[in-house]
Amino acid sequence: MTIQEPAITEELIASHGLSPDEYERILEIIGREPTFTELGIFSAMWNEHCSYKSSKKWLRTLPTEGPQVICGPGENAGIVDIGDGQCVVFKMESHNHPSYIEPYQGAATGVGGILRDVFTMGARPIAAMNSLSFGETSHPKTRQLVNGVVEGVGGYGNCFGVPTVGGEVRFHPAYNGNCLVNAFAAGIAQTDSIFYSAASGIGMPVVYLGAKTGRDGVGGATMASAEFDDTIEEKRPTVQVGDPFTEKRLMEATLELMQTGAVISIQDMGAAGLTCSAVEMGDKGGLGVKLNLEDVPQREDNMTAYEMMLSESQERMLMVLKPELEAEARAVFEKWDLDFAIVGETIAEDRFLILHNGEVKADLPLATLSGSAPEYDRPWVETPAAEPLTDEDVPTIDPIDGLKALISSPNYAAKQWVYEQYDTMVMADSARTPGQGSGIIRVHGTDKMLAFTSDVTPRYVKANPFEGGKQAVAEAYRNLIAVGATPLATTDNMNFGNPEKPEIMGQFVFAIKGIGEAVAALDMPIVSGNVSLYNETDGTGILPTPTIGAVGLIAAGEEPIVGEARDGHVALLIGDTLGHLGQSALLAEVFNREDGDAPAVDLAAEKRHGDFIRDNRDFIKACTDLSDGGLALAAFEMAEAAGVGVTLDAADTPTLFGEDQARYLVACNFDQAEALMIAAGQAKITIETVGKFSGDTVYIGGSEAPLAELSDIFRSSFAAAIA
Repeated sequence: MTIQEPAITEELIASHGLSPDEYERILEIIGREPTFTELGIFSAMWNEHCSYKSSKKWLRTLPTEGPQVICGPGENAGIVDIGDGQCVVFKMESHNHPSYIEPYQGAATGVGGILRDVFTMGARPIAAMNSLSFGETSHPKTRQLVNGVVEGVGGYGNCFGVPTVGGEVRFHPAYNGNCLVNAFAAGIAQTDSIFYSAASGIGMPVVYLGAKTGRDGVGGATMASAEFDDTIEEKRPTVQVGDPFTEKRLMEATLELMQTGAVISIQDMGAAGLTCSAVEMGDKGGLGVKLNLEDVPQREDNMTAYEMMLSESQERMLMVLKPELEAEARAVFEKWDLDFAIVGETIAEDRFLILHNGEVKADLPLATLSGSAPEYDRPWVETPAAEPLTDEDVPTIDPIDGLKALISSPNYAAKQWVYEQYDTMVMADSARTPGQGSGIIRVHGTDKMLAFTSDVTPRYVKANPFEGGKQAVAEAYRNLIAVGATPLATTDNMNFGNPEKPEIMGQFVFAIKGIGEAVAALDMPIVSGNVSLYNETDGTGILPTPTIGAVGLIAAGEEPIVGEARDGHVALLIGDTLGHLGQSALLAEVFNREDGDAPAVDLAAEKRHGDFIRDNRDFIKACTDLSDGGLALAAFEMAEAAGVGVTLDAADTPTLFGEDQARYLVACNFDQAEALMIAAGQAKITIETVGKFSGDTVYIGGSEAPLAELSDIFRSSFAAAIA
């Protein structure tokens, strides 16, 4: 049956997210009006989500290389050497728009997509994390979103069988109309068995692998590159539907297939599905690609070429195959009850040729389609400098009242309601599970461990994008250091509003500058990442949220710092305390104020203090970095985790709740404290005794409360706000 394709109109062009100028460029490239399928292909390849057209100018400035880096940005995931012929493969990606429209499936398919990015490169996934941002808890949509997203993350990850080892959850009115769901995955591969996406060889079979293609997710990447408005419910069909059991079979089949030697190149079908995967494989290999769509496995009747090319059905891969090993490859996929279909071939000409039932549906220059996507140098303005807090601006509060306000907020209360819905122990290699800082996974069959963390403080980035960008990296660095890991590398997820607004573009530019400076100073190059723009609803943007996912190594022979404070331990503070309260958690949660500047980040001090912690780990029983909530919240969390009381000597609000950077709180015995003091003196590092751990009461600056009472507030407040 022949289906009449719609006429190309201004309205149709606009609905594909293409500007009049971009459409004129298409006409120049192909010298004629595009077919409907070709319009869809250009829309998919040129949208913000796939082409990075507003961001790539600035992304190129990020440090991406180092002796540990095997593969930086541009592939499915980044790869970092961890010694002994092994490497860690990892990436973070967003599924923000789909998760707001359809929370369960949006979050679930976000997890599925990032897992495919990892095992597509030949790595078996070993860990997952997520960074979630929601609107205020009183907003009518927030509970539905939180419950749906957390169920989706857990439902997919648990069924697939990968432990969730860390993450973060925040609430702020700026996310009322646009939640953020950033998913991270990491896997282990052998350095001599890494698989890339560049096609090679002419006349090689292009093979479709995995689940069948349906109409779910058609136009999803274009939807993810646009603001929301009151037509949001109409976008529900653009959200994909995931099946974690199929994905598990796809992973096992793919890793088994890789052992046959049949794979020339392989690519996950993610955003823009068959279009993006085929174009990327051809472009990286300098080849053309010809596809016969009638050979694509389909689960719906009468699918058009347009629908097949733009479908984002899940659990699918595209591969270029060595033809002489087709039988072995096919047998693997048939064993796992998955589709294996030759749907095309590589060709010498620079063409992306799409045939459907013998009819040419698209015939485009492949390299131009990929390489000539618009690249914008969008106008930007620098965020105005924030007014620093004056002495008169600094509030005072009873220390216990301030602590109670923080630990009763869903932002700082314990998150066990979230992570207890995730399988954190599957595969039996988890050495530290969520809720205590960085997650730690043993590298199976070795004495090595990997540590994982995800960090950003969006209110800092809004006030001062440059320092906020630096701080996100610095906090990730400190979280890895605090468990005794050597930071290796980072992945980023750049979540921002509409880049066509100069003030939003300015946030992006300066956050990138801060991130770049920090990853260079702390030897944590960016090896992969994702940009998510247009996170706005009815013109109101989210807080700028450049999430940093980081990985560290605890080498064989090194002990992780994973002990707990004990009765009689000394509390030591490493780093300088100036009492910075600008943009602090205390101001936001207690006084409903978001004023002042973000704290300054001294990267040399961060590195110096990090090296000191790692060099002196033998003297340290428990360690945490100081961030939101300062000394008071860090000391309480350390005491609560151990079930022991704590006394802090300081009484003033800035010392207790200030958020100065490059600081750690350490618990240890008296003789170990003496040794640390001596070592710090020799290294010219500030260290001071700030209290002690003992009893069953929290004493701060003359105020006190039973630990059990505070622990109950801390453990119950999140569920009370959300469940």
